[in-house]
Amino acid sequence: MNRIYLASPFFSDAQNERIAQVKAALDQNPTVSSVFEPAKHPYEAAEFGSLEWQKACFMLDTSQIIKADAVVAIIDYKLEESDNESDSGTAFEIGYAYGNNIPVIVVQFDPNKEINLMIRQAMTAYFDVNKDGLNALSNYDFTELMPSFNAERPVI
Repeated sequence: MNRIYLASPFFSDAQNERIAQVKAALDQNPTVSSVFEPAKHPYEAAEFGSLEWQKACFMLDTSQIIKADAVVAIIDYKLEESDNESDSGTAFEIGYAYGNNIPVIVVQFDPNKEINLMIRQAMTAYFDVNKDGLNALSNYDFTELMPSFNAERPVI
């Protein structure tokens, strides 16, 4: 069974709804044993935003990425706005995972958004929610980690 680190922005209700949908798909997946959601593990021993808080959040998240068997990254940030670039924290988590030889599985909700070249080359598999991607994610074999790209997207 595989441990998953779920990378995603979690600053709005819409972003948290996307997380809930991906988490539900992962919970249904028989090859997944646990999912770590950074937002569910806040550091509360220091004031939010303080240097101690920043360092503790960074250390917790990067240690959880290292422990993970795969990182699942939702790359939609401001989908409800016209500018839907990837969240910088999520992009960092993707790069950190890739740099540590941890497979990256990308999930995208935006049917029109291109994928950044660096993210595309770092990913092991890609799931387009608009093309049955959540169902495919719930059936993806995280033990085998077969490359899967259920939709082609332009690269930027």
